[in-house]
Amino acid sequence: MRELIINECGPEVYDYMNKFVDTEAKSTLVVRTSTVFNIVNNPIEYDVIINLKRMNDFRFINKVLEGINAKLKNGDLFIACVETYAARKNKKRIRKVPVLRNIYFGMEFIFMRVFPKLPGFKKIYFFATKGRNRVLSKAEAFGRLASCGFEIYDYESFDGLMYIVTKKIKQPAFNMSASYGPLYKMPRMGKNGKIIGVYKLRTMHPYAEYLQDYVLKINGYAESGKPANDFRLTPWGKFLRRYWLDELPQLLNVVKGELKLVGVRPISERYYKDIPRDLQLFRRRFKPGCIPPYVALNREGNVDSVLQSEREYLKEKMRQPYTTDLKYFFKAISNIVFKRKRSA
Repeated sequence: MRELIINECGPEVYDYMNKFVDTEAKSTLVVRTSTVFNIVNNPIEYDVIINLKRMNDFRFINKVLEGINAKLKNGDLFIACVETYAARKNKKRIRKVPVLRNIYFGMEFIFMRVFPKLPGFKKIYFFATKGRNRVLSKAEAFGRLASCGFEIYDYESFDGLMYIVTKKIKQPAFNMSASYGPLYKMPRMGKNGKIIGVYKLRTMHPYAEYLQDYVLKINGYAESGKPANDFRLTPWGKFLRRYWLDELPQLLNVVKGELKLVGVRPISERYYKDIPRDLQLFRRRFKPGCIPPYVALNREGNVDSVLQSEREYLKEKMRQPYTTDLKYFFKAISNIVFKRKRSA
């Protein structure tokens, strides 16, 4: 195994892996394969699996990861390899050529990242590439691993390839309808704690929803109440969020009767657990809204300010149920247009 890993990846990678596993142990399986059959059909039981093949070359990424999951027990380790989009981009010499680099990377993005996620175009992409050399961001690679039941334990990059040490903690989600497109539905808590699908323009990489606990664990919350240093965000996603453009599709939820124009923002179950108990119970009594109270009150977007604004709004809503939303709506529009209020 030592010679195999060193020949394939180099001595630094071998030393890195041995910080976490014994690569020479009989219970460690080291393979270089893009198909799951070479792993699941092996009759020997292992507590460590190392796949030196890049995830970028898996025709069915999740199927391979699900097969590896089935071969391991909870607590066992799996080490994956991936070439991230950032590392791939740095390898290209054309990145140093003005104008041409924008054209090249723009066309590459459309073919390598958009085509595989659109019906019809997906067939063209896989016919041309056979599913090899796929473009994966760090967030998508981590998210796919998390969705398939693995916890991210550690990672390190060597010569443009990232090696990810993971631990099996549960069964895969077997998500057959993972969201790839520009419009998707977020699971959020509605009135009475009912989970609703809130429409939004994509601002994060695919499978980012499986990484919320991981991002919070390593970075915690920012003052805005959102995860700090969130690498799941795309560059264009930051722009969309800044001007609330990503939330325009929530008008569909308003039409469906799941949201109001004004109200406490719809939040995830994970974030719900972190807010004060009294506000948890207070929130459940009302339908959430598109425009949050802190915008109407022209407050800061940090956690304390947002929660205090919600308390004030809900108390006023209790006293004046028919006029509060109208009042907050016009105040919010005024703050956005004339005071240039922007999202945190």
